[in-house]
Amino acid sequence: MDAYRGRSQTTKGIWIARCVGIEPFTIAMDLEGTDGRERGEDDTAFEKQSALFALAIADIVLINMWCHDIGREQAANKPLLKTVFQVMTRLFSPRKTTLLFVIRDKTKTPLEYLEPILREDVQKIWDAVAKSEAHKSTPLSDFFNVKVIALSSYEEKEEQFKEEVAQLRQQFFHSISPGGLAGDRRGVVPASGFSFSAQQIWKIIKENKDLDLPAHKVMVATVRCEEIAAEKLRKLSSDKDWLELLEAVQAGPASGFGKKLSSILETYLSEYDMEAIYFDEGVRNAKRQQLETKALDVRLTVLFNTFYYYLANSPQPTCIF
Repeated sequence: MDAYRGRSQTTKGIWIARCVGIEPFTIAMDLEGTDGRERGEDDTAFEKQSALFALAIADIVLINMWCHDIGREQAANKPLLKTVFQVMTRLFSPRKTTLLFVIRDKTKTPLEYLEPILREDVQKIWDAVAKSEAHKSTPLSDFFNVKVIALSSYEEKEEQFKEEVAQLRQQFFHSISPGGLAGDRRGVVPASGFSFSAQQIWKIIKENKDLDLPAHKVMVATVRCEEIAAEKLRKLSSDKDWLELLEAVQAGPASGFGKKLSSILETYLSEYDMEAIYFDEGVRNAKRQQLETKALDVRLTVLFNTFYYYLANSPQPTCIF
């Protein structure tokens, strides 16, 4: 926003980008403001959709709050908090999320006096929000880690503001370590499944369907584990060692066939295990079993036909055990 050209909407829709220079790999998502005049005061559909989307995929949710709004009943972000809490309790089970309040344009009032007031207001909103039967007595702490920081005014103390923002940015380094901003996260979707997961979540939200995250997690695991298993089968079919073993068998009974076949299969099963390790355990194990069965079925069919050919055409068939 250019202050000399007046005030206008700075973010439209949802923007997602990788954070440069931050480890572990971190994605930032910027949501359209909830109190802008562009959509009008009655158009809250997108506000609720974007809030639910953020809560479903984010480990950390930052909420900007003007310092002077703390303690005010009609503060700009009160409706947002109600929306956040309402959609969060629609989820099938608590998903630990860090709710980070960023107090803007702090005054001379020390943060240690402002933070308790803010936390009390947040607790009151949580207590007042209508919840499902399963979560009527669930405490706020089961859903959120609430943290509060304060920033100076950019216009009045630009250098100090930039220093404080740099300090805030440092908190995102190693954020998933114990004690980090996202140290208590649960129900994590592995990076390889994130794109598919996010697309499916947004589709469900747009269709106004209830979002069952545990069921969604199983669905993503099923799709990705099937893809990984299919890739391993394709690689196995062109594996050099396998082709050499097949060629040897076609020339006659191969010495050490069982041991060699087991070694080749174990290589691809191990690769599957490494790539699927962070997906749902039940799905992961079931797809591994299917991979092993399919690999043996396809390969043993070829080998059986080869042995049968030699046995049928041998003048003195030999029994092999």
